Amino acid sequence: MTQNDLIKTIRMNYLFDFYQALLTEKQRNYLQMFYLEDYSLSEIADTFNVSRQAVYDNIRRTGDLVEDYETKLGLYRNFEKRKDLYDQIKQHSDNAERVLSYIKQLEEIDE
Repeated sequence: MTQNDLIKTIRMNYLFDFYQALLTEKQRNYLQMFYLEDYSLSEIADTFNVSRQAVYDNIRRTGDLVEDYETKLGLYRNFEKRKDLYDQIKQHSDNAERVLSYIKQLEEIDE
């Protein structure tokens, strides 16, 4: 697996976590098996008795769909911002002024 494939897989796992409730059962199954459980397209096709191409098309379309949800809703983007700010708070816990600044930024994310 290349570095780009790994990054995409990690991103898709997060997007799946945030948006799976908005997907159909089939979409959830395909993404879960492909990205979370590392099934091959052929293994998924055999499981659901469909063609490998059908699985590929569904995974690609569903990936585009969750990316569209992320563009519109930004749940993963806000999660990443919060995580970065929490890390900054931990690193600068001895500086009250900086910590308060980071807390203010955290509050602004949800506004």
